[in-house]
Amino acid sequence: MSPLLLLASGGHVSAGITTLFGLLLVAMIAGLALEEKIHAKKSIITGISALVCLFLAANLGVMPADVGGHVPVQAVAPSEEHAEPSEEGETAKTGAERESSKTGQPEAADPPQEEKGEHPPAQQHQIHLPHWVLGIEWGVIAIILGASLFVDVTSKSGIFTWVAVKLTKKTGGDPLYLLLAYGGLTVMFSAFLNNVTAMIIVGSLTAVSLKRLSQQELLLGFLLVEGLLTNVGGLLTLISSVPNIIVGQAAKISFVQFFLVAAPYVVIATAATLFVGAKLFKIGRLADEEARASAGELVGGFDENDGIDSPGFFWFSAGAFVAFILALAAKDLNPLTRHLDMGFIALGFGAVLLLIYKHEVDKFYAAVDWDLLAFFATLFVVINVMEHAGVLAAIGKLVAWLIGVGGKLALLWSAAAFSSVTDNIPLSAMLAKILVAQGTEPSFRVMEWWAVVFGSNLGGNLTPIGSASTVVAVTIMAKHEVPLSFVEFVKKAAPFAVLQLILASGYLLLLSAIL
Repeated sequence: MSPLLLLASGGHVSAGITTLFGLLLVAMIAGLALEEKIHAKKSIITGISALVCLFLAANLGVMPADVGGHVPVQAVAPSEEHAEPSEEGETAKTGAERESSKTGQPEAADPPQEEKGEHPPAQQHQIHLPHWVLGIEWGVIAIILGASLFVDVTSKSGIFTWVAVKLTKKTGGDPLYLLLAYGGLTVMFSAFLNNVTAMIIVGSLTAVSLKRLSQQELLLGFLLVEGLLTNVGGLLTLISSVPNIIVGQAAKISFVQFFLVAAPYVVIATAATLFVGAKLFKIGRLADEEARASAGELVGGFDENDGIDSPGFFWFSAGAFVAFILALAAKDLNPLTRHLDMGFIALGFGAVLLLIYKHEVDKFYAAVDWDLLAFFATLFVVINVMEHAGVLAAIGKLVAWLIGVGGKLALLWSAAAFSSVTDNIPLSAMLAKILVAQGTEPSFRVMEWWAVVFGSNLGGNLTPIGSASTVVAVTIMAKHEVPLSFVEFVKKAAPFAVLQLILASGYLLLLSAIL
């Protein structure tokens, strides 16, 4: 069957309705890709899409007319006894019931509970929740909100700037060592903060360092490599990027499992990216001892303590950061957190850190990216409607066709291609939903999950609009008068992105053989 026919067959609803909602999905994705051009925030684009989708779904019979549903809250009456199973595995009966069973007569039916003046326990308490509320992945929202608050408060201690400056001084100002140090730092910051924050911290320090060393001609190469490495570092942990969180939740991959599978690739891809970057942009060691001594003296003037207002808070934040990572890593081993969601842990650590600023928490609430949270919530609403409208089923058939034709690697490369021109978040959310609907086993051993993770993260390196961190990198370049056009970015970044995807393909093949 051709891909076009696969897309037309959406499931239980008519092909016309599936096509209509498919076009709405395409319109939303196009709006996200042209976000800067149309001067609209992500949340506005997905919010309007959600309203239109819900309205049409209700009036076209795709979803219930009231767009809502009931969630019963079971309540057991104090006098109600739990029936115990008999030796034959049947529910224990009263004497009268056992007697009727022996005679073969039907058991007398109990009068309806309404006639007894009672109501079924499930009807005593009901919560009315609209379908759009039930369709939101609240666990993902909680992780992002909690981790954002935690990192924002921790960064006020100056710990991340301290690490960056300290590492700069260790390099002695040698350009090659700086590239290696800043590349590794970018990966680590991207793994535990977020890509944008990592790019801002390392990119700003790079500009200052190279200017002081009179090596501004290397700034383009440094910033491009750092921007590309943010998406490599975004693969390292379960909380490194939103696609990781979405797919990890759907596939039930733990923090430790994710790290153990992703870490070897991240090390290999980082080394390869730094090697190619040093060669292409001619970043090497300083020529003589005098130049090295002069550079070391210049970077030695950096003061890593400039951003530290309180040494006590600095060390508390460092300890809290380590504890946060350990809590996530040991969630399934700790009996106190085994049954808790990662979002609860993230919110808990964020709340503890906010206690230090209990009289001025409004500053941190104002700093939260509410547009991002609203974007996620409304995006999940749209995806839920698309599921009812058969769009996800249609795309799922196309995905199955791609895998049938080109294997699991086709999913990796197609995810990367789509991520390069639009936001990787809706892509990963849709693919995760599709894999669940197809009955894909929720296990870290299943390669389809990793194909989505690697493709959606690495695809952002193909174009300057592929990820927020590459946009920040290009912005820093323009600020320091080394602008890079869209076409020029693609030309310079393509060798890196293709190399990273080839390495990912080989790594997935190796994993499929091992796992």
